[in-house]
Parts: sequence; structure tokens; C-alpha cells
Amino acid sequence: MTHRTPRRRRGLVATALGTGVLITGVATAAPASAATPTVSCTSSKAALATKLKKDITAALASRKGTVAVGLYDRTTDTTCTLRPSTAYDSASVVKVTVLSTLLWDAQKTNRALTSREKTLATNMITKSDNASTTTLWKQLGMTKIKGFLAAAKMTQTKPGANGYWGLTQITVTDEQKLLKLITASNTVLTTASRSYVSTLMGKVISSQRWGTPYGRPSTVSWHVKNGWLSRATHGWRVHSVGTFKGGGHDYMITVLTQDNSTMNYGITTIQGVAKVIHKDLAAS
Repeated sequence: MTHRTPRRRRGLVATALGTGVLITGVATAAPASAATPTVSCTSSKAALATKLKKDITAALASRKGTVAVGLYDRTTDTTCTLRPSTAYDSASVVKVTVLSTLLWDAQKTNRALTSREKTLATNMITKSDNASTTTLWKQLGMTKIKGFLAAAKMTQTKPGANGYWGLTQITVTDEQKLLKLITASNTVLTTASRSYVSTLMGKVISSQRWGTPYGRPSTVSWHVKNGWLSRATHGWRVHSVGTFKGGGHDYMITVLTQDNSTMNYGITTIQGVAKVIHKDLAAS
């Protein structure tokens, strides 16, 4: 897209890039075959690490595209990673970072969010509303967004330029850092702020509850945020981040994908990974 793009068109494209609405006239790339991924797992339970490595690898063996995975379970000190530092266009997954930045900034002056901010935040997370995200992104500005990223030590995350928040570059490593901040006491986000983020992630509308919650035991609580975006290169990016607690476990999963032929193909890939993670943890 050139600098001559009309202002209205630029705005529409920026909005479309947020959650991945297919932009008219942009070709969708065919999925690219990826080499058999190498998953790394460590755990206080050696057998669990071995099982997870085997099952995540098997879940991805027949899938095309480029997939990055992150798992961390506090209870068993289990970590699994695949392509942890590979950067992806964020799509709507960045909305959790936007909300966290808003709350982090409000904490500085010990102020509560305004009713307007609460409405925008709720629509942004539970419905993945792009207009609300754009409003908050502009309100915060790059200085505050980068300030939060520095405080959270999310050093691999690069905010999208020129209002294109959906093109923020994210990695599994940084998304897992953010999920850890949301789910345990820390000096970056207060207990109230963490609770607010988790509450909204637990109220995502039913049509957007796919991804990392797939296959979880009914006794395990879920909190999720997904993102999807199609571009001319690398086809569909489809991502899911989620936190889970129950059944003797306290864990978080990030799965980032690109080079998907369709959005549904990416969802199926993510859910194949999520299913075996939930199953292996439940059995451990």
C-alpha cells in the first residue's frame, strides 16, 4: 500500500488488520510446509515433559504452516516451547497488552478507569472490537505502550507503527510473560488490575472461545484472547493465548501460527495442540 492511499481507505485497512478481516483484493497465500518442529519441554515431572514433547510434536506433524508454542504450568514447573522468539503479526492478541497498558497507566495515579474506558475495554476484549481498540491505542500513545512493555520486560514485542496495532510484532516468549503477570502477584500489575483483565478474558463471546481452551477438562477455568489476520504474504495468522486453572494445575498456553490457507485451518492447528496439552496435564 503506497503513501497515496486515501485517508479513509487507510483507516479501513487499519481496522481490518486488527482482527484479520480479509482485505478485499489481497491474495491469500497457500500454506507453506514446515519442517518437523522441535519442541522443548522441562518439568519437575520428567515423564510429563517427555509426554508433552511427544504429543505436541505429533499434533503438529501433519500440519502445514509455521507454528510457535508456549506452555507454562506453575504447579509442576513445566515449560514447553517451540519457536519461542519467532515474531508474528499480533492481530487481536495485542488487545490484552493494550488493556494491561491502560490499567498500568491508571495505577500510577491510583485512579479507576472511567465508565467510557470500561466500555471500550469490555468491547475490545469480549467482542474483539477494533474501533474500541483503536480509540484506546490512540489515547495511550506510543510512549505509554512502550513504557508498559519495558516494565513487563516484553523486550521482543514491537508496537505496530502508524496506528496499525494489529501489526505489532509478538513472540511466544513475551506473550507468556504477559500471561504470567496476569495470573500471579507482581510489581507491574496490581491484584485489581490482574483480576480485571482475567475477568474480561473469561467473558469472551461464545463465537470467539476457540483455540487454547479446546479440550480442557470441565473442572478447569478458562480465560482466552484470540487473533486472526490475512495478508498477502504468509496467508492467515491465527493466534490464541489462554490461562487455565483447576484439576491441580495453574497454566497458560500461547499458540501463534501463520502460513495458514484459511482461518479455520489455523484454528484446527491450535486446537490440536491445546487438546493434547490439557489431556497430558490432567493425567499428570
